[in-house]
Amino acid sequence: MELLVVIVFIILALLGTPLFVVIGGLALILYLLADIGELAGIVNEMYTLATNPVLLTIPLFTFAGYLMAESKTPQRLVNLSRALFAPLPGGLAIVSLIACAFFTAFTGASGVTIIALGGLLYPVLIKEKYNEKFTLGLLTTSGSLGLLFPPSLAIIIYGLVAGVSINQLFVAGILPGILLIVILSVYSVKKGGSRKLDRASWEWPKVKRALYDARWELPIPFVVLVGIYSGKLTVIDAAATTAFYVLLVEVLAYKDISLKKLPNVIKESMLLVGGIFIIICSAKALTYYLVDQDVPQDMLEWMQSFIKSKYTFLIMLNIFLIIVGCLMDIFSAILVVVPLIVPIAIGYDISPIHLGIIFLTNLEIGYSTPPVGLNLFISSFRFKKPVMSLYKASLPFLVLLLAALLIITYFPPLSLFLVDLFKIQ
Repeated sequence: MELLVVIVFIILALLGTPLFVVIGGLALILYLLADIGELAGIVNEMYTLATNPVLLTIPLFTFAGYLMAESKTPQRLVNLSRALFAPLPGGLAIVSLIACAFFTAFTGASGVTIIALGGLLYPVLIKEKYNEKFTLGLLTTSGSLGLLFPPSLAIIIYGLVAGVSINQLFVAGILPGILLIVILSVYSVKKGGSRKLDRASWEWPKVKRALYDARWELPIPFVVLVGIYSGKLTVIDAAATTAFYVLLVEVLAYKDISLKKLPNVIKESMLLVGGIFIIICSAKALTYYLVDQDVPQDMLEWMQSFIKSKYTFLIMLNIFLIIVGCLMDIFSAILVVVPLIVPIAIGYDISPIHLGIIFLTNLEIGYSTPPVGLNLFISSFRFKKPVMSLYKASLPFLVLLLAALLIITYFPPLSLFLVDLFKIQ
């Protein structure tokens, strides 16, 4: 009976039923079928999660990200990166990678990055004689490049669902995130050096001007990182400080966002937050059922009966997660899949912190993986190109990202070195 119920709800999800209805309804019916007890247990679990103080970081960081997206921050960020890196072979491509990574880290949404920065970078890359196929692949895969960097919402939600330290996850994602950018940058330099591209000269007045224009936004990453790891701020304090600082900068210092426009920015950002919160609470209810019925433990025992090696498990996990990343948005994937795989991974002696970085890297890649990666369709809409052309354009970048994923997966110190070095708690 339970299997039939699950199949029915999967069909409902495929038909476009809102995800919170699917997850919450499935939890409710399974709970009744299992005759566990009073339904108040589900509500109590949801309330416990909803009152978690760390949950406050989500609306605060989301609001800050939306403020930057609606302001001229993307333009200033591109100008600064261009002044610093454009003279290098493939420099403008490196500019695109860095700018997109920074922007995605704060907005938490690859679609916003492609829409906001793609319109700025695409014509500039084409004008400077970058191949159109290369340009499309670069911007499509770069849309989700910053999900491993703090204060990524994906990291925060993973930490909440998996029950691990968000501070540790923030630090653990830095080196793997840099690895992804470096690998794609090396490829971009090779492409830039292999063509007769018009490279700008490095001019101090341009750099100075770009630094001055971005002077108020440059401290933002340091507010988050230095504040948290110096012990002066908690994650919640850092989120509140960042949101307040960005509000002052964009409304009063730069005056990019008028007081008249501000309520609309608040509304749009909180619509996203509301959607995330509803799904989180629904997923918590389903997790409560799965744990009560020992589903993760049964899955672990089943897998260990035919997968003995930790490394074989990691291969299977990566394949599974890339498929999940194609089919689901990153927040839904975290909420639905993480409660199942964390106990299994621990059974194979895999650190939950390392697992988090593997998980997020897979979903980052899944965004651009054919046939249904979300970034492919967003880019198709943004650049008015057939989605099949995006498949071909993204392929070389996907191969490089998959190579980086293997390094991240099978070399745990890349994720754990800084956490252990600084004894992050």
